[in-house]
Amino acid sequence: MGNLFRSDDAVGVLIVRALSGQDWALDTDQVLVLDAGHAPENCTGELRKFSPDLIVFVDAAEIESKPGTIAWIPEESIEGMSASTHSLPLSMLSRYLSLELGCQIVLLGIQPASNEIGERISAPVLQATEEVVRGIDESIRTFLSLGCPA
Repeated sequence: MGNLFRSDDAVGVLIVRALSGQDWALDTDQVLVLDAGHAPENCTGELRKFSPDLIVFVDAAEIESKPGTIAWIPEESIEGMSASTHSLPLSMLSRYLSLELGCQIVLLGIQPASNEIGERISAPVLQATEEVVRGIDESIRTFLSLGCPA
């Protein structure tokens, strides 16, 4: 999720676009990759149909660290996240999805340098984007090679 017109807030969208090009992304029975943009609540129908066990939100997140820092943020900590540029607070959406779908939710947050209007991504966040894409790609390939059920 994120906004392509708010500098580093585009990080989630850039990661999802890169992952969507992977061969495993075509196996929509196992893995569903969604570009939720700045209004992730608009994807609840697709998520309900997919019925996931785990939802991983990827987004710029104020984690009080240096720009480009990557951190796993558990569902119970999403409540305290600030600097959201989304139309519906992420904490509200995650609570709704958790109750509605009975799945676990985590946020992979990347500390932005800026969420100002503009299309330029900072160098540390661009580097974090590449690291996250590599890490998620490797993890999913391992998961699928083990024959894990969806």
